[in-house]
Formats: sequence, structure tokens, C-alpha cells
Amino acid sequence: MSSNLHQAGVKLLKQLGRHADIIMDAYLAGSLKEESHDPAVVEKLKQAGILWRPEPDQELRLKRSVRALLEEGLSDERNRQIDSNVGSALATIKTLADHYKEARHSSDYSAAEAYLSDLSEHVYSFADSLRYSIRVLWGRINNEFGYVGTINAKIRENELAQSQVSELLNGLEMFQFSELGEIAGDIRELRKLLVTTLQETMSDCAQELSVVQGRLLELLGRFRQIRGRTRLLKGWLLYTDLHPDYRPADHVSHKEIPSLFNRAEVLLAPASVDVHNASQEFELMNIVAHIKAISRQGVIETVREQDVSVSLTQSEDFDIPDNPLKQAVDAYFVDVIESGLRQSALDYLAEKALPWDAESWIYQVIGGYDGLPDEHKAYFELEPLGEPHPIYSGNFIIRDVELWLA
Repeated sequence: MSSNLHQAGVKLLKQLGRHADIIMDAYLAGSLKEESHDPAVVEKLKQAGILWRPEPDQELRLKRSVRALLEEGLSDERNRQIDSNVGSALATIKTLADHYKEARHSSDYSAAEAYLSDLSEHVYSFADSLRYSIRVLWGRINNEFGYVGTINAKIRENELAQSQVSELLNGLEMFQFSELGEIAGDIRELRKLLVTTLQETMSDCAQELSVVQGRLLELLGRFRQIRGRTRLLKGWLLYTDLHPDYRPADHVSHKEIPSLFNRAEVLLAPASVDVHNASQEFELMNIVAHIKAISRQGVIETVREQDVSVSLTQSEDFDIPDNPLKQAVDAYFVDVIESGLRQSALDYLAEKALPWDAESWIYQVIGGYDGLPDEHKAYFELEPLGEPHPIYSGNFIIRDVELWLA
């Protein structure tokens, strides 16, 4: 049985290699013109199951299995077929697992080995098919559906891919690993295939499919935006064709600039009180309640009601004593005049043991100098001592001042 199968496979592969030109012509053209090739060769390919005729009046085509082999080997971007029939693969896997358990229970080791080999082939084929479907999706995404020429076709291809992703995700939800664990039982070979291998494959593929789905949604939004702008531009071109004398107005001079030209956000939106908004009634009532009414009528009546006696006498003379801090600053100025020397304000404060803090004293010295008449200020020179601010440029920190005669 195995030798016959081996011979048949070798014969098929030799036919594929011997007649590669005919097969590639049929692959690229979609069909094969029989009159352009040797009828005997075409008949051999039909008998080998490589070519087939869908209808009696139609041309020969490649079998789907051969086309899929070429699409996979050539990484043809036109390949958009995805096998999303997960339910059938799951049912086949469960059936083969039951066959293996039954043969193993019956001590039919040769049949059990054959079923285990078949089960392994189906599990790994399913995993490879799932990963192949994801590769096809990524290939379609990376070139942004470049095999179609219009935006509408790109959107339709995107929606088709999204439906295929949804079908694959729904199919993956059919795998209940608790059920597969019960089917495998304590058989190590089955647990490796049905639990470990499938669970790792499902986890990786589900995660990658979620990324694919997000990318498809992003592309769909971009395509729809391009389509909207294209329609707007086509409408504008149609309008200019129908109105050749149209000239755009000076939108800058308008009070309200159309949103198509006004791309900048307003600095401060106009606002006004909405007296019809019931939710703001409490705040409006508080504002009205705090408005103070000026009524002079009540003041006049109050003055009239009281018996006020007014006597006109000569006002007494009174003097406002000078501030002691101001007097001390005046004494500091007098001391500078008498000594004729350059003198620091803080040194004078420490020398005379004055009770004021340094900051108030320096403020008062600067204020006393600025308050002098211009003819008196010309006799003095005042210089602040300090340093520029280390962080904020343009600021000067005054630590002390010095006063001397000009």
C-alpha cells in the first residue's frame, strides 16, 4: 500500500515538473486553451487530476489543490482565499482521537499507530492552515489591498477580510480544551496533540488575529476618509465645470469663515448667559441677590428723622507724627551727608542696632530716595547690590543698597 502510494506520488510530481509550462500558463491565464498544446499531454494532465473542466462548454482549469500549492509556493498576492471552516477540522480531530483510543483499548497497535499518525497530520495541518490564513491576511494588509485599483474595491476587500477574521475567531471559540482534555484522558500522546499543541496554537493565533482586526479597522477608516475627500474634490470639479465664471470670495474679510478654510481653532469661544437654562437658575439667582442697590432716598429720610445739631467752630490744629522708620532713614541720609562717604544700608542698620528687619529697612531706604525732590535727589547716588536670578532672566535680586554723595 505504501509503495503504491509512493509510486503514484512520484508519478504525479514528475508530471508537474515535465509539463510545468502548461501548468503555469493555465495558472496565470485562469484557463487553458487546448488548441495551443498537445492533446495527448492535455489528456494525461486531465487523467492525473491536475486539469479539470467545470462545464462541457468551458475551458480546462487547474484543480484547486494545484492552484493552492502554486499560490503558497509563489506567495502570490492575488491569493485571497482563507479556509475558515474550523468546525470541520475540529470534528475530524475528535473522530480520529476516538478511533485511536478504541484501537489502543483493543490492543490493535498497528491500527492505533496509523490513527495516531493521521491525527498528528490533521492537527499540524490545521495549525499550519490557520497560520497560513493569518499570513495571507497580513499580506493583504501590508500592501493595503494593492491588487485592486479603486478605493471602493479596497473597502470591499477590507470588509471581506474582516468577515474572515470574525469567522476564524468564532471558529476558535469552538475549541473547548476541557472537552479535549477529557477526550485525551491520561494518554500522553493525545494530551500533547489535543491540549498542548492546539492550546499554544490557539493562543498565538487568537492574539495575532486581534492585532489583524485592529489594523483592518484602521485601514477601513483611512480608506473611507480618502473616499470622502475624493468625492468632495470630484464635486468641486463638477461645480467648477458647470459654473466656469465662479471666483472664490475673500473669505478672510468675512466675519464667519467657512470651516473648509478655517483650520485653526479659536483662541476664546464667544460666550453669553443662557437665561433659559433651568440648570443655571440657582447660580443666576445668587448673582442677582448679590447686586447692591444704591438708594439715596432712605439716607435722606434717615438724616431728616434725626435731630442733628451742627456748630461751626474754628478747627483745631493737629500734627501727624512721622513714622519712626522714616525718621531713621532720614537720619541715615544725614549721616551720609555729614561723613561724605559711601555707606551700606545694612551696615548702618547693624551699626546703629535699629529694631527693623533688613527687608523693611532696604525698602524704606529705596522709597526714601525715590521720594526725594529732583533737586535733592541729584546730590545722591543709590546703587543696589545683589545678583541676577539664577533661573528667570531679567530679574535682579537686591541684597543691599549703598548710598553716597554724587
